Amino acid sequence: MSIRYEQQILHLDLHGVKHADVEIYVEDFVLSNQNELPLIIICGNSEKMISIVNKTLKKIDVNFEETRYGRIRVNSLDA
Repeated sequence: MSIRYEQQILHLDLHGVKHADVEIYVEDFVLSNQNELPLIIICGNSEKMISIVNKTLKKIDVNFEETRYGRIRVNSLDA
């Protein structure tokens, strides 16, 4: 896992994170950095990882989109 800026947007790269830990990392990343929206979450090619991230983002009620396979952009917090 790494957190970095790329093209002035904060990215969370989940490569190497166990599926069991994804929810807490994603939730913490989004809520801790909500003042820096949009945010990017890199899931990679794992369908399960993408599914966990989608479920977590829906749970915390954010507006997001998959800009390409395995890459999700968090646009706003709907809550």
